[in-house]
Amino acid sequence: MNNEVRLGVIGLGGMGTHHANYVKNGKVSRCTLAAVSDLDEKRLEQFKDIARFTDSRELIRSGKVDAVLIATPHYFHTTIGIDAFKNGLHAMIEKPISVHKADCERLLAAHAKTDKVFGVMFNLRTISVYKKIKDLVSRGEIGEISRVTWIVTNWFRTESYYKSGGWRATWKGEGGGVLMNQCPHQLDILQWVCGMPVSLRAFCKFGAKHDIEVEDEVTAYMEFANGATGTFITSTGEAPGTNRLEIAGERGKLVLEDNKITFTRNEVEMTKFSRTAEGMSTPPVWNVQIPVEYSGGEHYLLTQNFVDAVLDGTPVIAGGSEGMNSVELANAMVYSTLINDTVELPIDGAKYEEALNNLIANSKFRK
Repeated sequence: MNNEVRLGVIGLGGMGTHHANYVKNGKVSRCTLAAVSDLDEKRLEQFKDIARFTDSRELIRSGKVDAVLIATPHYFHTTIGIDAFKNGLHAMIEKPISVHKADCERLLAAHAKTDKVFGVMFNLRTISVYKKIKDLVSRGEIGEISRVTWIVTNWFRTESYYKSGGWRATWKGEGGGVLMNQCPHQLDILQWVCGMPVSLRAFCKFGAKHDIEVEDEVTAYMEFANGATGTFITSTGEAPGTNRLEIAGERGKLVLEDNKITFTRNEVEMTKFSRTAEGMSTPPVWNVQIPVEYSGGEHYLLTQNFVDAVLDGTPVIAGGSEGMNSVELANAMVYSTLINDTVELPIDGAKYEEALNNLIANSKFRK
């Protein structure tokens, strides 16, 4: 390989076309759009000067690319990703890397047999406010976490949105609803900052606000190894929606809302204060506005990082193994609802795959 990555984009829906265009237009240094692939020949027409394929397997074996960016419907992420790794290519995969944990494990097993770069398109990790929250928590500024709450209900979607594709919002075509389509980024940030919970109990409502068979409203309660608790609430049927993240710890509370971070800092750690103070007093606090200008989030930043990882060995912002965590959280929430009980994490990927296959087999939903 020369000091340039020849990239092939597989899947030219909205996101795939977006990725292909910014690479074609030179937004990513040391990277050339060398090939594209889509089952729909009409989508290929906009890339007339580039090698075009209607079969991803032909693109992967063409010898024209060093790496692929996979932006197909979800289920194909696994099979195409495995095919890419088996044929010696680097791969950047759109979220989610797979629909369920068992497929994640198959994909990661294929990658483990190679020395290729595996990146995940978690572009929220490049946004300044999330990076700052990650930094503040990692440095212990709020002390040990005691609670995390994320209300992210600003995903409102219309009936026409769900009717826009036959695969969309079905167990067979998409493998889930709001958790699998809209929320992988938030679930990733949640575990990136706070770690994975050890158990959760979730209540998913399937087709509560829309004529679909998958979840469009979710409320989940989580417990972490240190005793901290968490709640995650999301919906595509609420307007106006909310996007508010709270993380409380011994030394105070971080709140992210409207792209602004506020830090209410305890002058004395709350447990220490509780043990030493009198009566109904509360710790004195500092109200701090964290000075962070909102920036980042552009997809090309992840692709640039991926290229740098291929050429220079730069650490990837979101590696393939981390891509399984958000999938596992989504799977656990659906599975908890299906069995009407708390589930322990890590979940059994094979059991969830069986449950999902049963949903597909027993589906009577028709668009």
